[in-house]
Amino acid sequence: MSGGRDIISLIAQRQDLSQFRKKTWIGSFEEYLDLVRQNPKVTRNAFQRVYDMILSYGVDVYEPSRGEKRTHYRFFDDPHHHGQDAIYGLDGPLESFVNALKSAAKGYGIEKRVLLLHGPVGSSKSTIARLLKKGLERYTSSDEGALYTLGWIDEEDADHVHWCPMHEEPLHLIPGRFRADIAAQLSEGHESNEYNLTINGELCPYCRFMYGLRLKNHDGDWTRVINEVRVKRLVLSEQDRIGIGTFQPKDEKNQDSTELTGDINYRKIAEYGSDSDPRAFNFDGEFNIANRGIIEFIEVLKLDVAFLYDLLGASQEHKVKPKKFAQTDIDEVILGHTNEPEYRRLQNNEFMEALRDRTVKVDIPYVTKLQDEIKIYEKDYNSEKVKGKHIAPHTIEMAAMWAVLTRLEEPKNASLTLMQKLKLYDGKSLPGFTEENIKELREEAHYEGMHGISPRYVQDKISNALVAHPEARSINPFMVINELESGLKHHSLITSEEQRGHFRELLSVVKEEYENIVKNEVQRAIAADEDALKRLCANYIDNVKAYTQREKVKHKFTGQYEEPDERLMRSIEEKIDIPESRKDDFRREIMNYIGALAIDGKVFDYKTNERLYKALQLKLFEDQKDSIKLTSLVSSVVDKDAQAKIDVVKGRLIRDHGYDEESATDVLNYVASIFARGDVKHK
Repeated sequence: MSGGRDIISLIAQRQDLSQFRKKTWIGSFEEYLDLVRQNPKVTRNAFQRVYDMILSYGVDVYEPSRGEKRTHYRFFDDPHHHGQDAIYGLDGPLESFVNALKSAAKGYGIEKRVLLLHGPVGSSKSTIARLLKKGLERYTSSDEGALYTLGWIDEEDADHVHWCPMHEEPLHLIPGRFRADIAAQLSEGHESNEYNLTINGELCPYCRFMYGLRLKNHDGDWTRVINEVRVKRLVLSEQDRIGIGTFQPKDEKNQDSTELTGDINYRKIAEYGSDSDPRAFNFDGEFNIANRGIIEFIEVLKLDVAFLYDLLGASQEHKVKPKKFAQTDIDEVILGHTNEPEYRRLQNNEFMEALRDRTVKVDIPYVTKLQDEIKIYEKDYNSEKVKGKHIAPHTIEMAAMWAVLTRLEEPKNASLTLMQKLKLYDGKSLPGFTEENIKELREEAHYEGMHGISPRYVQDKISNALVAHPEARSINPFMVINELESGLKHHSLITSEEQRGHFRELLSVVKEEYENIVKNEVQRAIAADEDALKRLCANYIDNVKAYTQREKVKHKFTGQYEEPDERLMRSIEEKIDIPESRKDDFRREIMNYIGALAIDGKVFDYKTNERLYKALQLKLFEDQKDSIKLTSLVSSVVDKDAQAKIDVVKGRLIRDHGYDEESATDVLNYVASIFARGDVKHK
């Protein structure tokens, strides 16, 4: 019993009653005017509110390449849900989208358009819409995003209020001839406000009827009419159908435009005597309930033509036409999304020309940067979410690499491979390629990211790999690659055998890349003997110092002075492709580096010079690989001494590279089989 009481008291301590009272505030029209005078922002239109909501999370401005500025909107990181719906790698498209919202918020014309997110399946279009809807709910429940609506006191029961079914702006009650003067008065002292306070739109049919009834009752005295008006704080909510609507086309034969604009309430006709009495009408179509907020059209281009007339009127005129009533003002962001085949159909359909003309298309492509694609999968496949299974290093990376490769267009530069292009996009440097070249690569590929494999397919196959091997304690890249390959036979979005063959070839490219990565990793693990590396480095530096200063080196055993060991120095330098003609430059570079550190009072550490560190590791690996006898793993005959050395390497893989016991054993066996073939390749 005490446990239940503890839970209730915990909630009691954390609940915010003052915030609840703010959200449920109800007052008079006069009190509302005072609120507007204090903060004219409460009267913002839907586009202004959505734009301000995105900005409220902050922005980061950065330079993806020299001379190019990009804005990252933190809102799309989904900070409220710990990144659950975070959007990665789409800063460019999202910047275009937010710029369209900004233009609409300023009243530059885009507020009369449908914002259309266009892209391949699984490219985050629905996620963007979901973020906006959830974000608007949170924003309107905060002090900064507050907005209000009106209602009418019941003539017989003063405690009962008939609230506006379309949640409209209370300032609609002000007669047209007074609006400009009143807007100026309410704005006084707020000249720095980004948006001018303007009163646009007329009362909805229901409120117009209530207003007319009371105006008649009070002999035209507007001041007495508004005494019967109540204003309340409005918090938008998709669940409660307040200010946020979603429309998804059904079967074409069953589409009914009343789903958008409301329908007659036949039960109330008997009570009110007419189907044109607004009290006998349900203003609960998606356009009606989304007023003051946002409406999402899922697969908007599948709409029946009859619906398009409603959509065109809603976007261009900001009006909808409910059955039996006059044009009704709405204030909402109309957001649609569609995929490439549907959009091509729109372009080829002359009857859709009016919609094309009223659409602002924002392309939402697939991610083409490897690190961003990896983040998409790591959201779902990490140690927090995947219990009881270890995900071996590079498993997610290889799946993401293949997905990105399928989306890239073949470079026009014949000397550049698709894998090299992927690495350039990912921020790696390649000899002979500048930032300008990378920019040109992106510009020449017009449809990059608009085709290829969807992240959903990869997520499905990673999930399959996790459950397909119940006996395994870990999953590795080959398990996932096998799932990716076998699934291609039945992939519904692959339209030709040629495309299927291309995707299989790219899997081979990924396998080759993985082979290079793990060979390099095992090489580093074998060469991760700190003491041996320090000795080798000290020996190299002694010889380089003597060489550059034209001195001799004292032999550590004989004590005799000898010429610098050219063979040792070249065996290290060749590991990082320093040609004979450049050896003197490289050696002087190393000595200058050491000298510069000494001037600053710092001691040289081989790890701080990346090229030298790599060269030392590769040299040590070459010296030690035969003594470790890794290839003996393949023959299954491993002596005690070799096994002890192999266990040391395995321990380093676990400690330094994120493997577990099983995956470290697997990768050592795999690399051993490569070495057994004599296929040792140094990079």
